[in-house]
Amino acid sequence: MTTALPLTTHTFTDGQTLATALAERVADRLRAGLLERGFALLAVSGGRTPLRFFERLAQASLDWSRVQVTLVDERWVAEDHPRSNARLVREHLLRDAAAAARFVPLYTGAATPEEGQAEAGRCVHALPLPFDAVILGMGADGHTASFFPGGDRLDAALDPSMPVGVVPMRAPGAGEPRITLTLSTLLQTRHLFLHIEGEDKRELLAQARLGLGEAAHYPVRAVLARSPEPVAVYWCP
Repeated sequence: MTTALPLTTHTFTDGQTLATALAERVADRLRAGLLERGFALLAVSGGRTPLRFFERLAQASLDWSRVQVTLVDERWVAEDHPRSNARLVREHLLRDAAAAARFVPLYTGAATPEEGQAEAGRCVHALPLPFDAVILGMGADGHTASFFPGGDRLDAALDPSMPVGVVPMRAPGAGEPRITLTLSTLLQTRHLFLHIEGEDKRELLAQARLGLGEAAHYPVRAVLARSPEPVAVYWCP
């Protein structure tokens, strides 16, 4: 018998309202980090879903020059590629007030993520963990970050004993080869958010939370299960 995993859900009527609320919440977490440590650290996801959130957060009033931003995962493509997560972040988040932030990309320019793993790992290892906030998304196959069902290094990526760093990932549903922060790295955060939109994803997440059928094996369930605090879900239709 599976266990229903704890989470907290914040529901909004539309994507604009969600983006504003999530941006305000994350900005508050960054300000708290600045006040406590003198700097703040943020990890964000790519894709289309977070674009409105990025644009709202970019306008937040805080000392962005003391904020570091990195990615949860990255497609192994150059930053000028249309599917680059780094390109999305630079165009939609690192602008306005947030242009002063320091960005730490995962793509290194190596031919493959396997060849770039060591360099990307050194960059991640140098980050002043813990993160003040990590924002995840979720795909229709139950993946989050680049934790894809059928991924060639999925077990390693989800292994709680893995050290801080990154692993390459190749999977049928991933498209390009990717590189991703390990789950043990992502969980070194003071606040973990999951941003999803649409009725289909709400139902998928409910199945993963309850461990129903195939959803018991969705990678996102591993994140929910291993997070030391309930994941904060921000959802709208």
